[in-house]
Amino acid sequence: QQFTLNLTITNLRFTTDLGTPNSAKFNSTEKIMRHYIGPLLQKGSIGPYFSGCKVTGFRSGRNRDDTGVDAVCNYKTNVSFDREKVYHELSTMTNGVTKLGHYSLEKNSLYVNG
Repeated sequence: QQFTLNLTITNLRFTTDLGTPNSAKFNSTEKIMRHYIGPLLQKGSIGPYFSGCKVTGFRSGRNRDDTGVDAVCNYKTNVSFDREKVYHELSTMTNGVTKLGHYSLEKNSLYVNG
C-alpha cells in the first residue's frame, strides 16, 4: 500500500533544476530527504511495516526560500494505516513540524494522506 507525504522546507531555496526529475540537484536532494524521512517513519507505529519513500517532486513554496516536498511512501498491506496517527507521530518527531534534520519546516505544511 502507499500513502503520500507532503511538507514545505523553509530553508531550501527552490530552483528549476530542483524541480527537474533526474537532474543532479533533484537526485542529491531526494537522497537527503530519504535519509531524514525514512528513519522517522521507521520509529513510528508503521515502522515494522514501512518499506520506504520516494520523493516524487519538489515545488516552489510561497516564499522564494521555500521548497515543497512531495513523497510517496510504501508499507506492507497486512496493516491498517491510520493517517492521523502517522501525522501526529511525524509532528512530534519533527518538533511540532519545525525541524527535519538541519532543515526548517513550515509549521502548517505537513500533510499525510493514505
